[in-house]
Amino acid sequence: MTTPVLVVDEIHKRFENVHAVRGVSFRIDPGETYGLLGPNGAGKTTSISIIAGLLESDGGTVTVAGEKLTTRTTGPKRSVGLVPQELAIYPDLTARENLAFFGRLYDLSGSELDRRIDEVLDVVGLTDRADDPSKEYSGGMKRRLNIGIGLLHRPALLILDEPTVGVDPQSRNAILESVEALSSEGMAVLYTTHYMEEAERLCDRVGIIDDGEIKAEGARRELVAMIGQKDRVTVEAQGPGDGVVADLDRLSGVRAADVGDGRYDILADDASSTLPGIFDTFSHHQMTVTSLQVIEPDLEAVFLHLTGKALRD
Repeated sequence: MTTPVLVVDEIHKRFENVHAVRGVSFRIDPGETYGLLGPNGAGKTTSISIIAGLLESDGGTVTVAGEKLTTRTTGPKRSVGLVPQELAIYPDLTARENLAFFGRLYDLSGSELDRRIDEVLDVVGLTDRADDPSKEYSGGMKRRLNIGIGLLHRPALLILDEPTVGVDPQSRNAILESVEALSSEGMAVLYTTHYMEEAERLCDRVGIIDDGEIKAEGARRELVAMIGQKDRVTVEAQGPGDGVVADLDRLSGVRAADVGDGRYDILADDASSTLPGIFDTFSHHQMTVTSLQVIEPDLEAVFLHLTGKALRD
């Protein structure tokens, strides 16, 4: 069994009469990116603050790299890299100077610190601008520097809170590529975002939080299956067509097939595994497929189903 990097077990937090976090539990394994999705006021920020050791919980535990983490512990916090939504950099310092300052807070020094600074600058794509004051950076560059600071001490767990808000498309893609690379190298990542496509691209598993509770958790396929959504395959084909719909209906994994105006609509459990049979069926009937479109159900549908809210509410 893989030892998880992060275990969140039944954490609670109240603010006067508001029960902001109600028994939130999840885990993240090495090399896994876990997405925490929820509308504003759902409990994301409070949960992250507890997990990072910035806010004391009223109950439950947080364990990072095998050690219990609270606001009072220091050891396990060294295993956490926190990249907050608000920029945490000094604008008058260069990228290199920012990294050197924060590196010393983690007891890095000398040649080790210099080596880590160079490595991080390369990861976040700022080597060429390393000696320019960060106040001269674009919004996307500042975000990338913010991530670099969180990476400097090689944390076992990286927490990214809305890391691409307000950045240009090029910087956004650079940030996403960096996160993908870190995950492939074995780092555990906790990722919150308002962009559903980011969660679908990056996250191995997703927890949907609302009213302070995890409403559902799993890979995209698992979450989609929970609400009965299917893949939709639309095929346009030329040829006789007699008996095609009946044969498509009999394919394993196909839930329904219909035809209208030369266009065949097919509902399938898993389009990728069903496509060979679909092509074979059209070929058997001496038909030529002229176009094909696959629409997979997305997390947006799951989110709306479970919370009744748009993510940006």
